[in-house]
Amino acid sequence: MKNWRFYFLVAVVFLCFGVIIFRLFFLQVTKHSYYKAQADSQHQNFQPIYPARGEIFMRDKNTDDQRLSLFPVAINKDFWKISIVPREIQKKEETVKLLSPLLETREETLRERINKKDDPYEPLKSKVEQGLVEKIKALNLEGILFDKENWRYYPNNDLVCHLIGFLGMDGDTKVGRYGVEGYYEKELMGKVGLVEAKKDSSGEIISVGGSVINEPEDGADLILTIDPNVSFFIEGKLAAIIKKLDAVKGTIIVMEVKTGAIRAMSTWPGFDPNKYNEVENNRLFVNSAISEIFEPGSIFKPITMAAALDAEVITPNTTYEDKGYTEVGGIIIKNALDKAEGVQTMTQVIEKSLNSGAIFVQQKLGKDGFRKYVEKFGFGEKTGIDLGGEEKGNISNLKKKNDVDYATMSFGQGIAVTPIQLVAAIGAIANDGILLRPYILERIKYKNGEEKITQPKEVRRVISSDAASRMTAMMVSAVKNGYSKKAGVEGYLIAGKTGTAQIPDPVKGNYSEETIHTFIEFFPAFNPRFVILIKVDKPKGINFSSDSITPLAKELTEYLLNYYEIPPSQ
Repeated sequence: MKNWRFYFLVAVVFLCFGVIIFRLFFLQVTKHSYYKAQADSQHQNFQPIYPARGEIFMRDKNTDDQRLSLFPVAINKDFWKISIVPREIQKKEETVKLLSPLLETREETLRERINKKDDPYEPLKSKVEQGLVEKIKALNLEGILFDKENWRYYPNNDLVCHLIGFLGMDGDTKVGRYGVEGYYEKELMGKVGLVEAKKDSSGEIISVGGSVINEPEDGADLILTIDPNVSFFIEGKLAAIIKKLDAVKGTIIVMEVKTGAIRAMSTWPGFDPNKYNEVENNRLFVNSAISEIFEPGSIFKPITMAAALDAEVITPNTTYEDKGYTEVGGIIIKNALDKAEGVQTMTQVIEKSLNSGAIFVQQKLGKDGFRKYVEKFGFGEKTGIDLGGEEKGNISNLKKKNDVDYATMSFGQGIAVTPIQLVAAIGAIANDGILLRPYILERIKYKNGEEKITQPKEVRRVISSDAASRMTAMMVSAVKNGYSKKAGVEGYLIAGKTGTAQIPDPVKGNYSEETIHTFIEFFPAFNPRFVILIKVDKPKGINFSSDSITPLAKELTEYLLNYYEIPPSQ
């Protein structure tokens, strides 16, 4: 019996030792990696290394000559952040009086922050310029801290603001918003790196000089097709015409006919990207040139006419009798001036902007034919311009097959488009009948020296070369002999068309008395360099665009002709 107890005790002891050995093996061998990682995590930390964001530039005349200096529109700049340590400030009231005007902060707000006795650190203002820092340092105040910080800076304030966008915040992360900053976020931001750092017993980082696991890659620089001189000139003129006409807003686009490169795109009112957080209505950030649809009115008539020329159902000399109105499905549709012109050619329809003539042409085309060309010109689809937020317009009335809808769409009513769609479509007429994709990025310059250059992209042929030439001649006649006379420039053939469109009233279900004035042109007509669209919303005092904005079109044309040294066509 005694031997049995002895052996049992020995077995228990061996069992205990076995359990302990197994546990040690499990912890030290099987789970070695797990517990090592946990131990390391108490002393190691992985910190991101943020790359420098790429910068955005324009170039004078946008030549490929690298000797020409780049024009910065979005750069990285060192600023200062000013903070206080409340418990270190002895002369609190004096500090409030001296800092308040310099920081543009109310005394009550500043006093409240300075009197936070238990607060070891209180930030006051970010993005402070060096000059202001020097002024504050000269006061020799106690408890003031100055920390350098890097921010996005827009040196030209609101110049081409809708096109550029801004660098905003998503939580603690800086992210491009709107415009180029948003669309090309991936290229601009680069790639974040990773470095191994050490932590002390309290968990604080004691060194960031550890081994780099992944090297950061700085963002690429972008060079735009936008010309800064043209933009300065256009934005000044746009602001002036808005003020003169007491209008609500306006847009001007300049596109190069043979490439689709946008040389200017400006919308008023603008905003300062440096102070985007002070903008109360986010709608101000939206680029109306690509994101806002409207009924174009009579500048749509060249589209209808060009389609019929291509389909060979009319010629420029085809005639019809204008009675001042057309009856469609029991509905009377009048001309803008409500008068009969008698027998008119198709060229005179464009010169005098006759609604009845546009309806005559649409009926010659037929519904299926009209719809086919509207879609071929790119309406109802995005142009593909390299900017976020582009709208595709609204051509849903084409699906209804209603006679009245088709009649009114022939002269730009009941169809909604974007300004950039109109520029691209009329640009197709100017470009021998070929539709191009508009673009604003000339090239990407990577930090390793590589470059990616944007090539013009042909979307499709819309109309024949012959139809495009005939339509061009008709639009030249509109500037020479029609309502667009004030847009003419001596020595040059200008192809243009005015538009005065009533604005729909969605509440009443009809049209209001308010209008949108537009003018679109390309020049020199038979060897065109540029197509320009001018759009002004809700002008007052002048009823028709032939009087309100054609003089501005002439100014813009003369400027571009001189600036780009384009020789006379006559």
